Amino acid sequence: ITNKSLDDQRTEQEVPGLKLANPAVLPAPQKADANRGDYPELSPQKPAKPPHVHRGPSNLQIKAPRKDTRLKTQHDTIRDVEELVQADKVEKTEKSIISWRGALIEPDQSTEPPSTKLKEPERPSSVEAEDQKEPVPINERQLAVIEAFRHAWRGYKDFAWGHDELKPLSKSYSEWFGLGLTLIDALDTMWILGLKEEFEEARRWVANNLVFDKNVDVNLFESTIRILGGLLSTYHLSGDSLFLEKAKDIGNRLMPAFKTPSKVPYSDVNIGRGTAHPPRWTSDSTVAEVTSIQLEFRELSRLTGDEKFQKAVDEVMKHVHTLSGKHDGLVPMFINTNSGQFTHLGVYTLGARADSYYEYLLKQWIQGGKKENELLEDYMRAIEGVKKHLLQRSEPKKLAFVGELAHGHFSAKMDHLVCFLPGTLALGAHNGLAADHMKLAETLVETCYQMYAQVETGLSPEIVHFNLHAQKGHKDVEVKPADRHNLLRPETVESLFYMFRFTGDKKYQDWGWEILQNFNRYTRVPTGGYTSINNVQNPSNPEPRDKMESFFLGETLKYMFLLFSDDIDLINLDKYVFNTEAHPLPIWVPA
Repeated sequence: ITNKSLDDQRTEQEVPGLKLANPAVLPAPQKADANRGDYPELSPQKPAKPPHVHRGPSNLQIKAPRKDTRLKTQHDTIRDVEELVQADKVEKTEKSIISWRGALIEPDQSTEPPSTKLKEPERPSSVEAEDQKEPVPINERQLAVIEAFRHAWRGYKDFAWGHDELKPLSKSYSEWFGLGLTLIDALDTMWILGLKEEFEEARRWVANNLVFDKNVDVNLFESTIRILGGLLSTYHLSGDSLFLEKAKDIGNRLMPAFKTPSKVPYSDVNIGRGTAHPPRWTSDSTVAEVTSIQLEFRELSRLTGDEKFQKAVDEVMKHVHTLSGKHDGLVPMFINTNSGQFTHLGVYTLGARADSYYEYLLKQWIQGGKKENELLEDYMRAIEGVKKHLLQRSEPKKLAFVGELAHGHFSAKMDHLVCFLPGTLALGAHNGLAADHMKLAETLVETCYQMYAQVETGLSPEIVHFNLHAQKGHKDVEVKPADRHNLLRPETVESLFYMFRFTGDKKYQDWGWEILQNFNRYTRVPTGGYTSINNVQNPSNPEPRDKMESFFLGETLKYMFLLFSDDIDLINLDKYVFNTEAHPLPIWVPA
């Protein structure tokens, strides 16, 4: 059996020449009660208009679920969840409250790199429902994540439906690309959380309202990781070819970005006109942006059989591999689209504008079946460069942190974005790389947790500075006034998820639980939604800035749910690799 409605199957037949490589990878979620709970009011105040946040640089077969896999509720989940989320500490419980998942995921032998020929459409094969593993019950902390997602979604649905981002305090929305960014970013999260009703409603919006033929400039990187990545992962999880059709459309419309003298893509594309250009103020692109679109375009080639997508992004990686201007594997932040050379040499960071270059070196190597040695060499060299030039310890707690280097001068500054690194290091160690990468991951994730724990609201600022010398009355972490905002970012929770998956140490779940409670305490808006805040150091007035980034639903709450899960097969990390927007894509296995 497939988990498809007739409507879904009809859509499949309407996409000639596309191979449906994967049947549904998780069983269709079941309905649950719309439980809602409210938190102390965030007093609306007119925040200064913040600039738009650029994330800088930050085939599978399924056995059908057993017929007896039903939604089980042991008691009133609404009351249970509301009491649970409001409590400061909750005893860890083994009670199974909801169980809906019963899928056994197996590699499908057809997951291979793209061939040059266009593939014939193929229906998911139906599989016998025998040899089924018992579904793992959803626990109370996961229920709290579901409740938080529903609360956020209620705000989006009531005040920003079909628009890019919710402004929860003013009960309105903001547009960036005008492409329903929050909705697309959240599709696979809803599938994983089991929110069937919400998913179906969002799917209808995609089918009827998502149109890419419009005269609008989009950022190549952001639209690739959020829109293309979100559509591809939702296609893999649901098996619904509507999402593949839309992915192919946006993928084609982003291709003009690669028409540059150097083949290093421009930052911006007009997806209606088919033109591309650099930002107004420079002909440079950001290194992270041009090297963090590869997972998505490579997968699009594999699914469609059209090699142009993979060819364009592989060329960028091969080019960057040969460039001079690196410092023991560390790369500068900018690259010129005309010359193809690094610019603004001598500045090295793992934060904004460089971060996901390192992440995608490892993840492309994993995605491609660990065959592309240049990617692995560049990754290993870079981690050695980090250890040699950027790794220091703070005082008084001697926390290991990753700073920045500017023209030979070390700065003890660390972006919250850098907190992706422990998770990436752990993923590499899990895939057979140096064991000391895991040790480094353990020490760095502790630091990322301290960036929350040492701050008054228990939420991390965007940037911290570490004290290198012990001073009386000073903690390890110092925050400058310009850096004390929190955008509901996912990187620390992401790394906690990897660390828990690979070690089983429940302290990582406890740390994540603290963070979720602090999001509820200081960023939750009673009428629906969560908001970024301007001041993590002021619990009595965190200064809400009236914006819910799409990645809060796409990444932060998804990683929370997976962190709290006791089911290692819920997005199994030997079968999937997450893109930098938390959208899982399948690891290719040889035919």
